Amino acid sequence: MRRPVRVVVTLAASAGVVVALAAAVLSAAGAAVPSELPEQLRASMARSGVEHPVTAVLLNFRSYDTLLEIGVLVIAGMAGISLASTNALEDPALRSADSLLYALQRWFVPVMLLLAAYLLWAGAHRPGGAFQAGAVLAATGVLMRLGGLPMAFIRPGILLRLGLVLGFAVFLLVAVAGALNGEAFLAYPATMAGGLILIIEIGLTFSIGMILLALFVAAPVSDEHEPEEGAGL
Repeated sequence: MRRPVRVVVTLAASAGVVVALAAAVLSAAGAAVPSELPEQLRASMARSGVEHPVTAVLLNFRSYDTLLEIGVLVIAGMAGISLASTNALEDPALRSADSLLYALQRWFVPVMLLLAAYLLWAGAHRPGGAFQAGAVLAATGVLMRLGGLPMAFIRPGILLRLGLVLGFAVFLLVAVAGALNGEAFLAYPATMAGGLILIIEIGLTFSIGMILLALFVAAPVSDEHEPEEGAGL
C-alpha cells in the first residue's frame, strides 16, 4: 500500500473513532440521571468511612474506576521516564542554582509540605485528598529541583520504582485483602473503611507526587537558545 493511501486510511479510521467517541459522549451526556442516585449516596454515607461525598465516591463506591486511573498514571510515568533524554533524572547540569529560588525554598518547602499533609487529611471531610496533596508534593519537588537541591530519590533505582507503584500496590493490596476476607473486590468492612481509605490515600499521595515530579524531570530540555537582543536587526 502506497504511503498516500495509508495516510488516507489512517485519517479516515481516526475520524471514525473520534466521531464514534463523540456520539457516545453526547448520548451519555443527554441521558437522564437517575433521580434516586443522590438519595442512595446520602443513605450510604454512614458506611463509607468518610464524610465528604466526593471522597466516598472516588475511594469507596466507585473505587474500581480510581484504581484503573492510578494504573494509567503509573504507566504514563514509566513511559515518560523511559523516554527521558538523560539516563540520570537527577542530573545536576539541568538544575539552576538560582540564589532567589534557594532563599524561597527555605520558606516555601516546609509550608508546601504542610499544605500537602493538610489536603490529604482534609479529603475525608471537605474538598481535598490524595490527588490534590500529590500535586502539591510534586510542585514542592519541582521547586527543590529548580533551586539546586539534590534529590537522590528520583534517580533510576529501587526508590524511584517503589515510589511510582506504591499507591497502586497499596490500593490493589487492600482490594485483594477484602476479597480474601469474604468481602467483594474493593468492598471495605464498614468498621474499617475510614482507616483503609486513609492508608490508600497516603500511598496515592506519594505515588502521584513522584509520578508528576518524574515526568517534569524527564521532560526534554530544549537546546535552542533565545536570540540575543538586536540579533535580528
